[in-house]
Amino acid sequence: MRRAVFLDRDGVINEVVNRDGRPASPRHLEEFRIVEGAAESTGRFKELGFIVIVVTNQPDIARGLAQAEVIEQMHDRIRRELPVDDVRICPHDDGDRCHCRKPLPGMLTDAARDLDIDLTRSFLIGDGAKDIEAGKKAGCTTILLDASYNEDVRPDYRAADLKDAVDIVRRLAREI
Repeated sequence: MRRAVFLDRDGVINEVVNRDGRPASPRHLEEFRIVEGAAESTGRFKELGFIVIVVTNQPDIARGLAQAEVIEQMHDRIRRELPVDDVRICPHDDGDRCHCRKPLPGMLTDAARDLDIDLTRSFLIGDGAKDIEAGKKAGCTTILLDASYNEDVRPDYRAADLKDAVDIVRRLAREI
């Protein structure tokens, strides 16, 4: 079985948008900015032998605040600019009660089934409680990227940024 690094999108791959004083997902292409160093960091995960999969909740689609086509254009850009193997999306809202919406682990477990991934030898890197909870439920080692909005989250490890997370994964990858 293969190992994977699952990356949340907003706050990990791309910058969050400040909406009413809170971090939020970009809804328009002009708001979508890939974080500096994301291509290098995802490339380093690949060099370490990991499959790289983006897993993202995008409830603004279900809420009618973002168009699915625009979100897909953002994902096309991720696929063009970053060496990722897959981008998985949950377009649902809480009321839809789907299995894929983080904090449920459906996106991770579906990817594991589809791509022959050993979740216990894999990592989830996110910036929020839902990311970390989904990773833990799936059996992954979790890494939280520090942000002002997530001090109360309890991951397995904390990283200053995606580059720092690569160093943590590199160190731990020898052990798992």
